[in-house]
Amino acid sequence: MSPVTENSKYALSLRGLVKRFGGVEALSGATLEVERGTVHGLIGQNGAGKSTLIKILAGLYQPDEGVIEINGIRHERLTAREVEKLGIHFIHQDRLLVPSFNVGESLFLGREPRLNRLPFLDRRSMRKRAQDILDRYFNLRLPANALISELTTAQKQIVQITRALLDKPSILVFDEPTAALVRREADILFDLIGRLRTDGITIIYISHYLNEIEALCDRATILRNGRDVASVDPRSTPASKIASLMVARDIGEMFPKVATTIGAPVLTAKKLSKAGKFRNVSLDVRQGEIVGLAGLLGSGAKDLVRVLFGLDTADSGEITIEGEQGRPRSPVAAVAKRLALVPEDRRGDGVALGLSVAENTTLASLKRFTRSGFLQRNAEHAEVDRLIEQLAIKTNGRFAPVRTLSGGNQQKVALAKWLSRKSSLYILDEPTVGVDIGSKVEIYNLIGKLAERGAGILVLSSDLSELIGITDRILVLFRGSVVREFRSSETTPDDVLAEATGALTPHHGEERHVG
Repeated sequence: MSPVTENSKYALSLRGLVKRFGGVEALSGATLEVERGTVHGLIGQNGAGKSTLIKILAGLYQPDEGVIEINGIRHERLTAREVEKLGIHFIHQDRLLVPSFNVGESLFLGREPRLNRLPFLDRRSMRKRAQDILDRYFNLRLPANALISELTTAQKQIVQITRALLDKPSILVFDEPTAALVRREADILFDLIGRLRTDGITIIYISHYLNEIEALCDRATILRNGRDVASVDPRSTPASKIASLMVARDIGEMFPKVATTIGAPVLTAKKLSKAGKFRNVSLDVRQGEIVGLAGLLGSGAKDLVRVLFGLDTADSGEITIEGEQGRPRSPVAAVAKRLALVPEDRRGDGVALGLSVAENTTLASLKRFTRSGFLQRNAEHAEVDRLIEQLAIKTNGRFAPVRTLSGGNQQKVALAKWLSRKSSLYILDEPTVGVDIGSKVEIYNLIGKLAERGAGILVLSSDLSELIGITDRILVLFRGSVVREFRSSETTPDDVLAEATGALTPHHGEERHVG
């Protein structure tokens, strides 16, 4: 580990970083300075430069200009190996663990302790060192022989954090660590970060959730268009001010509402049931209407979405789509009925990362651009360019691989795919998860325009303020049943949450307890 100079106030100082990719400048003089032993937030829209800056810190990219200082020592360039020696470790949103490895193998991969310099692993030492960390920071035990593929999302994150702590890090970088965690798991993580700070470890915390930044961070740096625009105390700076700095405009109108004419039903479901998932669910979505679905994990809301799009089959009940009765038996059948699904896992299910923006955008609508078996490239490219402009997708061009885009822009490409097809019903599963505030507003505007065009919209979201802000009605599911319907303009997040947790729903003549 690099020595610390006596006067080094900052554990990390990146100043005036510039990074260019071809003709695009991803960083335009960005600065990030993190005081020793603090939790420092890094926030900004997708495409603001956060990922590029962190990859420079990780030694994956080399800056074209700028100064890098770690613990007061200047480094002309960093390599991944040198970064690890400096005690800098990264906890990624994507867990980056080998599914077929067990817990013990994952923790000590590449640094396995040996028995007296013999070519034999010291498994006893491995177990003891790992368990000491787990006891100290998590107060739990993980079976050393359990496969990574068998662990929950939270357990995989614990393995990743424990692996980093085994090396006694000086700086830990958390990249969107709560994106796939439920509330209880996130609270455990927040408690851990507090203990790490107490132990003198410097934390960089990257998140789109401003409430997390406010609760955890001592300072926060805001990036916009490749530059740092402010360093603030998030506990004393209003979230509205931080959001405005991120997008360079007032976002007081967070949830833009478009006046639409509600028409005939696009989708009607009657008494849908699937054993162990949900029962007797009835709902309808009309032309120009935005309907919300709210429900905790296990409520049946996710399973209902899968049935509506033909990913699963209901045991009983009927579905009518634009006056035609018949449950979709497959996604192909659902698409043929002009249904569209934008899934929560955009990287796994929403887009093909290896294909270009153009290929992803027209993937579901190639017939529109085909004549006599030949693809009409000019027409296809004109449509792709129109959607890139309409959705403000930040890309190097229509041929850029989707894997090179930020998360928010990948989500926009997933939406563009179905916009190109001109569907009559859009099912949006967590449409803004992991998306920055500026991109959220753009997506909300798009949803409003789809409704204005006459499409029906069904939105499943765990963000209750979002649901209330963009929808006309909200259906709440609890333990497989629709327990309440709200008019969005006449309710609050607390009202919806009370129903979603069962706090107000009678059960066998008694009040249900929360949870």
